[in-house]
Order: sequence, then structure tokens, then C-alpha cells
Amino acid sequence: MSEYIFKLPDLGEGTVEAEIIEWHVRPGDVVKEGQIIVDVMTEKANIEVPAPASGRVLRTSGQPGDMVIVGTELIAIETDATTPFGPLVSPPTAGSPMPGPAPLHAPVHGSQVMQPRTVNTREESPGPGVREPVNQQDGDAAPHLSGGRVLASPALRRHASELGIDLAVVKGSGPRGRILRKDLEAPTARQTVLPANQVSVPPVSVPQAERTSTVEYTEVRIIGVRRVIAERMQAAKREIPHFAYVEEVDVTALERLRTKLNERPDHDRLTLLPFIGLALLQALRKFPQCNALHDAQKGVLRRYHNVHLGIATQTSDGLKVPVVRNAERFGIDALGAGINLAAGKARDGSATREDLTGSTITLTSLGKLGGIASTPVINAPEMGIIGVNKAVLRPMVIDGRVEIRLMMNLSSSFDHRFIDGFDAASMIQVMKTLLEEPALLFVPA
Repeated sequence: MSEYIFKLPDLGEGTVEAEIIEWHVRPGDVVKEGQIIVDVMTEKANIEVPAPASGRVLRTSGQPGDMVIVGTELIAIETDATTPFGPLVSPPTAGSPMPGPAPLHAPVHGSQVMQPRTVNTREESPGPGVREPVNQQDGDAAPHLSGGRVLASPALRRHASELGIDLAVVKGSGPRGRILRKDLEAPTARQTVLPANQVSVPPVSVPQAERTSTVEYTEVRIIGVRRVIAERMQAAKREIPHFAYVEEVDVTALERLRTKLNERPDHDRLTLLPFIGLALLQALRKFPQCNALHDAQKGVLRRYHNVHLGIATQTSDGLKVPVVRNAERFGIDALGAGINLAAGKARDGSATREDLTGSTITLTSLGKLGGIASTPVINAPEMGIIGVNKAVLRPMVIDGRVEIRLMMNLSSSFDHRFIDGFDAASMIQVMKTLLEEPALLFVPA
């Protein structure tokens, strides 16, 4: 028996370990070279790892949620047998010509596909020959990888499974036919829903105790994006003394302006968020200390001249913060389009690491669930975050008369180590003035 050992290779950019998210094979399975065997996650990106050779899986290392160190064994494959794919390819012997690299299969947009190396020993070990993960942005190839695997993110596959949708017959609209979340919402996708007795759900071994009605809870392991979110939120609250400030804003005139602008032909529909973003961008000109990052290791604050606006976005994988870069250069339409593009890429899984890092201040909104007030957690190492609550009609006293006005609260949090309460409140007051007199948003400062 010839045993092909594949070790977790160096994934580049200083990565020393990766978290196992989901195994797609188990011991005893027959795999084909290039078939996706496991999804892993680093601090940089999600990566789909293809099989380095065809064969039968002897063993795998680690369970979902486990951290695997670069250079440790990931999977062992028996390569000297015959499979349904034909004779297996044994690792080359010393002195034999090196085979060419396996073809790079259609990459997953928003996650990454790792290209395995071919070596002339029985062990696959990391080294400088490893190709770094790649992102493919274009191409019109068929929507399936070699081995019949559908091009879709792990989160999307789980969502499709929950809906009972067969991804194999869904037409993808993304790069290389990749299936996006909007494709699952299309009427044609709904027609592919499997009967209840045919829904493809991975088998789960449920302990006998959990099958009874006396079980009080089910343990869910904290892995992947949710683990990263938990760690960052905990660090932010532990290390940053939050100063919270809530101000109500009369957005009656702003809503009239927004409605009027949305009547323009050939323009994307505007929500309130780009107007709030525009007000924030103008307020930051007077309070540049709020557009900064804290470098704790060097003990310095970096005040940025450009505003890289983070947009907190709820996704199926949890909260993500895509970035609209150089937002201060945008007008209202461009800012609205930038926000929609950034949030859309975060939701459908196509956002790259660059799309999700580098924000200097964040806007967060719960939309219709916005409530009366909130206390948003700062997206460290930023200095502040502005939360948008729901706009509601309320009776207000205006010049001695009771009028029905559209009111909305802005809930903000600031790093009180570096932002004084007076400055934080003053910045929100500037935003309030701009939003209540929206014509001022379009007057050059």
C-alpha cells in the first residue's frame, strides 16, 4: 500500500494555522484528484482545499472547529488501488519525471481554492513551492467543478440544504457560473425544491439521550465566522471603554427629499443610509479625531485623511463589515451604489479579504428592526460607530404646535480613551443639523 500524506501547506501572508470548517470526505471514501475535500478558514479568508491525488481516504485529521497548524498532516490517501475513476496515481518515485501540476479548478468567489503541489516523495510537506490561494473574478465556465461539485460557498450550500433546493440544477449568475444567494431566491430555483423525503441533508449521528424529550439543550460548537465575531466583540468590550450617545433626529424633510430623488428615471433607489453616510462624512471634516485607528502595539493613533466607511451587514455567516473606500469622494448616488455593492458582496459571499478590512469608522443599521435606541459595539481598532434606529411617526411640538413628524434616533459609541464626550456629542449634533436641513448636505463645505 502506498500512502500519500497531505500536510496543511503554507497559505501565505504570515498564516500559521487554519480552522477546519467542514469535511466533505470521510475515511473509506474514494476521491478524485482536484475534488474538494475540506473547507478551512484562516484570519484572511475561507479556503476550499482540493484532493492532492486520487485514491481512498485512510484518515483525516481534526474535526470542525479544530485549529490545524501549517505543516501538520491533514489527510492520508491510499494511492495504489483501482477505483471507479480508474487506476489510482501513485506518487512519483525518485528520479522519475515530475508530473505537471493539477489543473486549477474553478475558484470560489468570496472564498478561495488552494492549488496543491506535486512532489516526488511520499509526504506532502509545505514549502516555498506552494501556490498561494487565488481569487477568480471572471470567466464563463460551467457552474460545476471537476468531480461534479457545484460552485457555491459553504454557507450557501447549507442554506440551500435547509430550503431543500438541489444546487445541481440551479443556474448560477456569478463568475464561472457560481451560485449566489439571489439565485436561490429566483422562481426557477424554487421549482427545484426536493420532496421532503428526498432533501439532501448530511447524516447526523444523534446520541440516544438527545432523541428523548427530557434533553434540556443541544450543544452547538462555536466555529468559523461566529468564533471570530465572538472573539472580536469580547476584545472590543474588554479593551475599549465605550462612551454611548443617543440623539433623536427629525428626518421628515429628508424623507421628502429622498422620495423626490427616487422619482428620477435611470437612477438606483436611495435608502436613508447614504444620506446618513453623507452627513457623517461631512461631520468628520470638523472632527478628524473620530476617523482614526488605534495601534495598541505602537501606542499611536492613525488619523486618516480619507474615510474608509465600514457598513455593518448581517449575513448568513454572521455580521460582516464591508468597506466603501475613499467614501468622502462620493456624491449621494455614488455613495448609495457603493453601500449597496459592498453589502451585496458581503451577503452573497463574494467579498474578498480586501473588501472586508481597512474601515476607519462604521455605520450600522438594523433597518426596520432598529428599535428606539441601541448601544453598538465599536469595530476595533476604530474610534467610533454610528447606529441607525428605525424611523417612526411621532407627535412633536413644533413652534408651539403639535405636528406628526418622522423621527429617528442615532445611537453612537466612541472610544472614550481618545474621544472626549463633548467632541463625540458635538459630532452627532453636526450630523443632526445636516439631516434635519438636508439641503446643507449638498452645499460645498
